[in-house]
Amino acid sequence: MTDTSGQHRQRAAQAVAAALNSPGVPAVHYETLSGGTYNTVVRAHLTDAAEPWVIKLPPQATHPHLSYETRLLHAEATFYEAASTLPDVPVPRLVRHEPAPPNPHLIMTSCPGSPWHSANGDVAFSERHRLRRDLGGHVARLHTLTGPGFGYPAEPFGPLTATWREAFTAMTTALLDDAERYDATLPVGFTECRALLASAASSDALDEVTRPTLVHFDLWDGNLLLDGSPGDRRLSGIIDGERMFWGDPLADCVSLALFGDIEDDRAFLEGYAKEGDPLRFDAPARRRLALYRAYLYLIMLVESVPRAYSPQQLARTQERVAPHLLRALDDLRS
Repeated sequence: MTDTSGQHRQRAAQAVAAALNSPGVPAVHYETLSGGTYNTVVRAHLTDAAEPWVIKLPPQATHPHLSYETRLLHAEATFYEAASTLPDVPVPRLVRHEPAPPNPHLIMTSCPGSPWHSANGDVAFSERHRLRRDLGGHVARLHTLTGPGFGYPAEPFGPLTATWREAFTAMTTALLDDAERYDATLPVGFTECRALLASAASSDALDEVTRPTLVHFDLWDGNLLLDGSPGDRRLSGIIDGERMFWGDPLADCVSLALFGDIEDDRAFLEGYAKEGDPLRFDAPARRRLALYRAYLYLIMLVESVPRAYSPQQLARTQERVAPHLLRALDDLRS
């Protein structure tokens, strides 16, 4: 564990003091957590506290970012506030959200455990089956939560909408605007990509979604925590809800099976069906899944520019993501 830079440590200490309504600095240690690509994430170990706190510190407003990232902390706070009404779902407890300058921040409790992907090589098939079934149940519970409208809760390109088609069209339009603004490298031209997504979104498939469901949209193994010894692990945390939106529950299936097919994950689907309505994969649903895959893969490619990836990172991202974007677009053409 390493201490944060002086600036981040000072901001984290100020956030903790504000949360405790104390001018002092009660934390005994601050550490930077790896894995964040936009916000700085700091863990504070507090004196006489049963559990540490995690503090998210956004960059300056002038820092390069994608349109939907304008108020990520608000989105994450919305996710935790909504999920906290489900006592059996392992999410952090929101401690404090301060959106305003000079020190915007988000504080939440720290869930125990380590990211799932760090243990993947040590998880036997039977244990993975049980964990994926448990995960399916937790996600089904999250999908019982309904929002006041469709879209990002702090959307910079308009308020929540009455229809999912309108919201998703605005989301993809803003992302492709970002792609052109940053001159991102895509495996297909901007004009062709816009036309294809617009045509697919104009079909009746999106209109089948009539309830604005809580969607995490970043449920890959890095945001799922496991705790316990090998063979007896439990899912101890669903974290980083900053990309959440109110929309189609099927959209969560993209990151849940990143670069794969959720229909192959029988354990997850069993757990989901046990706690909620089974997920359907008819032709309209698969068309929507192709749209959501295209949207997520576009995010992964476009964000590489404002994130200032190194040439090696850019090459790896292109090599891994671009073929999957092309396949998603091919699915939309067919």
